[in-house]
Amino acid sequence: MKMSSSATMGASKRRLSSRGLGGALREQRAKLYIIRRCVVMLLCWHD
Repeated sequence: MKMSSSATMGASKRRLSSRGLGGALREQRAKLYIIRRCVVMLLCWHD
């Protein structure tokens, strides 16, 4: 199980180095945006 997680970590590191810091930053901002939208939707949910 640890082996598979380390393999995915290696893949993400490789992807990070190929795209550079700007791509990683944009990806993080996109993830935060999606999470924020989901939280807002859950908080504002009316049945």
